[in-house]
Amino acid sequence: MQLHGKVGVVTGGARGIGKAIANAFAERGATLALLDLNQADLDATRAEFEARGVKVSGHALNVAKEDEVIRALDDVVAAHGQLDVLVNNAGIIKDAVLVKVKDGAVVSKMTLAQWQAVIDVNLTGVFLCGREAAERMIKLGQGGVIINISSISRAGNAGQSNYSAAKAGVAAMTTTWAKELARFGIRAGAIAPGFTKTDILSGMPPEMLEKMIAPVPLQRLGLAEEIAHTAVFIVENDFFTGRCIDVDGGLRL
Repeated sequence: MQLHGKVGVVTGGARGIGKAIANAFAERGATLALLDLNQADLDATRAEFEARGVKVSGHALNVAKEDEVIRALDDVVAAHGQLDVLVNNAGIIKDAVLVKVKDGAVVSKMTLAQWQAVIDVNLTGVFLCGREAAERMIKLGQGGVIINISSISRAGNAGQSNYSAAKAGVAAMTTTWAKELARFGIRAGAIAPGFTKTDILSGMPPEMLEKMIAPVPLQRLGLAEEIAHTAVFIVENDFFTGRCIDVDGGLRL
């Protein structure tokens, strides 16, 4: 699929990796539908794209809320008449070890609230957006592509039981959807970024960043634009489906 003239929906599209993916799609002539929780960021990013002549709509929602997802994707189709690509990028982190022990005693645990918040957004949100996008793609009859953003943490990363479980689930759903949706001309792919330069990481102390980068063979953080390049590859390669691409500088957790 060539992106020119297509409609690309990006969740978490107002900042970071989502914004970089949206930008890469726009550079190739796509119309954008940006979905994000933060209205202020959404308005600013939409205005930025519009100033460059990009056709774009903004839709505020919580991807973990079924009714909000249904409404937003209905609005996308109403605004643009089509839905060709969905990028499930929205996500959060609430890191904690399973049990924290000090001097032989358990002093804290990952809370159910920490677990549930990440599962709700990072796994249930992907499910809801993927399901609703697939339904509309089938009804519109033009096929489509669904891209899910997983993570190298899907292999299991200390301090991230919730995040790792969600991202492993995202990768598994990708393979499942590829098998189920191929007969409708819909492909599904996933991207598993390693440590990527975003606003969150940019605010970390230099010594923590150095520790994070040390085990990466390429000795640097990834760039959001490099993740975006991978999303473009998935869209444009019509024989790609059901697989997860690691973009991690050679790091394996």
